[in-house]
Amino acid sequence: MKRLLYAVFTVSVLAAPAVSSAQQSGSTVTREQVKAELIQLEKAGYNPARRDPNYPDDIRAAQARVAAQSGAAPGQTSYGPANGGTSQSGVPGK
Repeated sequence: MKRLLYAVFTVSVLAAPAVSSAQQSGSTVTREQVKAELIQLEKAGYNPARRDPNYPDDIRAAQARVAAQSGAAPGQTSYGPANGGTSQSGVPGK
């Protein structure tokens, strides 16, 4: 029984790095792009070190200012939730 447990443990330890990965294969944003976006947000008035109870409003306002300066439509940044879409749950109505 101990041999079986050791074998299962060894296989799981050896298989864990193959299954888990720290980097997503579909990610196209580089570290430099993330740093550049953070610098733009800080110049627009966002301070990530400040503990703000209105965090989502604060970052959205800074993103809107950056978008207005660059001429892009608000909400067209690299990060954040999707603006559209719906979801339903439960049983369909009769």
